[in-house]
Amino acid sequence: MPTLPIRTYGDPVLTNETTNVDEIDSRIAALAQVMIETMIDAPGVGLAANQVGVQKRLFVYDKGDGPKVIINPVIVETSGEWVYEEGCLSVPGLSWEIVRPNAVHLRGVGLDGQAIDIEAEEYEARIFQHEVDHLDGVLLVERLTDDQRRDAKRLLRRRRLSLAPGDPDGLRQLLGD
Repeated sequence: MPTLPIRTYGDPVLTNETTNVDEIDSRIAALAQVMIETMIDAPGVGLAANQVGVQKRLFVYDKGDGPKVIINPVIVETSGEWVYEEGCLSVPGLSWEIVRPNAVHLRGVGLDGQAIDIEAEEYEARIFQHEVDHLDGVLLVERLTDDQRRDAKRLLRRRRLSLAPGDPDGLRQLLGD
C-alpha cells in the first residue's frame, strides 16, 4: 500500500485546527489505513491527519499492541505530571524533554462508529496528548520551555534555509550528505 508524505515544521497545514469527521465512510477508512502504513513506514507511534495534509480530526497510533484509529478525539481530563523525551515525525531528527500530564481521559469514536473512552497513563497518555495537539494545530515546539523553544526555532530556521534543491524535507542534511 502506498504511503503519504508527512508535512514538516513550517508547513501552515500543521498550525490549523482540524474539523470533526461528520461521517465515517469508506474514504475515512481508506485514509486511516494509509495513515497507519505511513506511520509504520516513518517509523512512528502516532500520526494525525493534518500531518499528511488532511484537515480532519482523526489520528492513528500504535503503542506496541497493534495500530488503532481514534476519530474526533477529545481529552476530557488530565492529572499528574511526567517529563519525557518527545520527538515528532513533523520535526524529524529532533527531540526534547517535555513536561505533560501523566494521565489523561480520552473520548472519541472508532472506525466502527462505536464510542471510545480510554483512561491512559504515561506513554499512551503522551501519545494521545501529542496527537490531539496536532489536531488542534499545536506542534510540540510550542510545548517547550522558552529557552528550548528559542533554540529549537533557531535550529529549525537554519535547517529550512540550508535545504538542498530537490530535497524539501532536508533528508540530505539529516543524513549528512
